[in-house]
Amino acid sequence: MLFALGTPVAFVALVVSFLCGVLLRAVAIRFTARTVGLAERNDPLTPSFRHDIDPFGAVGAALGGMGWGKMLSVDDVPRWRGRGRAAAVFAAGPVACILAGELLVAAFALTESDASLFRFLTVADVLHGVDELPYAQQALLSFGVGLLAFGLLALIPIPPLDGFGIMHNALRKPGPGMQWMRLWFEDKNIGVLLLLIFSLFPTGYPLILHILDVLGNFFLRAWG
Repeated sequence: MLFALGTPVAFVALVVSFLCGVLLRAVAIRFTARTVGLAERNDPLTPSFRHDIDPFGAVGAALGGMGWGKMLSVDDVPRWRGRGRAAAVFAAGPVACILAGELLVAAFALTESDASLFRFLTVADVLHGVDELPYAQQALLSFGVGLLAFGLLALIPIPPLDGFGIMHNALRKPGPGMQWMRLWFEDKNIGVLLLLIFSLFPTGYPLILHILDVLGNFFLRAWG
């Protein structure tokens, strides 16, 4: 997000999109866990930055353009009622953010007369700050793509991201490879370290932005 400091309106919208992504993810996870019977009915749905934000995820957002929320471990979501239900809990956060982001991008597309903009626009372009648009459109596009990027990043299948929980529960019996990955990427925080490195290197266009461009290309081109 620091890339967007030169465009204050876009920068503020991206910061808000990250914070909203953290909260929306938390609500979606808790609501889904309750709906599929993996949480008590009286468990609160209310999110809070204190419990749901990951300090390293916030650093990643500042350095690489987008970050992640507090990790949900596979130990926190029981599989005894079915692997599909457990996987749905992990998928709920990213899917909710992607859908919300797409709705906002669709709203932007309805207000933008030049549909050809989406033929060349990338997620990284928006995370760097788009300044050729009126302020209201800057804010709308940045907010929508920020939420979209938050959800897409969360789908990458490594701890501390939700994609690992989806992959773990897709396996009938996670083998030694999964245990090795949990040991190094989760317990020893190698996953966080890699994400921060990808957010830093190479300077100006980090690897994390290349990944988000590949994942987000379809979601933006759909409105072109």
